[in-house]
Amino acid sequence: MRNLKLILAYDGSDFLGWQVQPDSATIQGTLASAIGRITGEKVLPQGSGRTDAGVHALAQVATFTTQSPIPAENLVKALNDILPATIRILEASDVPLEFHARKSARAKTYRYRIYRGPICPPFLARYVWHYPYPLEEAAMQEAAGMVLGEHDFTAFAAADPERGRDEEIVSNVRKVLASNWRLEGDEFVYHVSGTGFLHHMVRNLVGTFLLVGKGTLTPPDIAGILEARNRSLAGATAPASGLYLVDVKY
Repeated sequence: MRNLKLILAYDGSDFLGWQVQPDSATIQGTLASAIGRITGEKVLPQGSGRTDAGVHALAQVATFTTQSPIPAENLVKALNDILPATIRILEASDVPLEFHARKSARAKTYRYRIYRGPICPPFLARYVWHYPYPLEEAAMQEAAGMVLGEHDFTAFAAADPERGRDEEIVSNVRKVLASNWRLEGDEFVYHVSGTGFLHHMVRNLVGTFLLVGKGTLTPPDIAGILEARNRSLAGATAPASGLYLVDVKY
């Protein structure tokens, strides 16, 4: 028995997220079908996290076990021949049987892109949140620093906190290792790294930081929202289109 690790990138626009669902196109389901066609085995690859509908990935990690003798480099070519162009296998490698894409992960990095120009180019519309209105970007940068460290992120979790992105243990405590905004051309981009993320956590943080940018909240308010652990005090969930899973560390 072999344990194979895949690194894949995908455009999540046309998929109902990572996790396999009946009668719906998902990344996990599409990948499982392609692997099955090549190996003749029924497998369900495990991802480092379950990205939501419309969310993209630059380097998602998945693992699955197989008895197929196909060399890893040949598997990359075979899978990319079968998979839709919106999913690409970047790398494949043999790893120890105990390695697990999700359970072995130590940190993840996400990116959220806000397009600030007055007119969003049509070929970018599916990959950014277009927000051309005035924002106090310096205040948003200050607010981003307020979530650094270990906190209970209940206020920034989805209404169904049971659906943790990364862990089976139900806990809303996470450690944020980096959190900052950068102006990159016509885009204002949020970069965040942490030991794990709750369902909708990054998108809820972005939606709340936007309220700071609009002047509805102040940067110190973020600390109070964290302390209150009340989802209704935070901002609305930002659209999925601007979110990317960038990197997973092991």
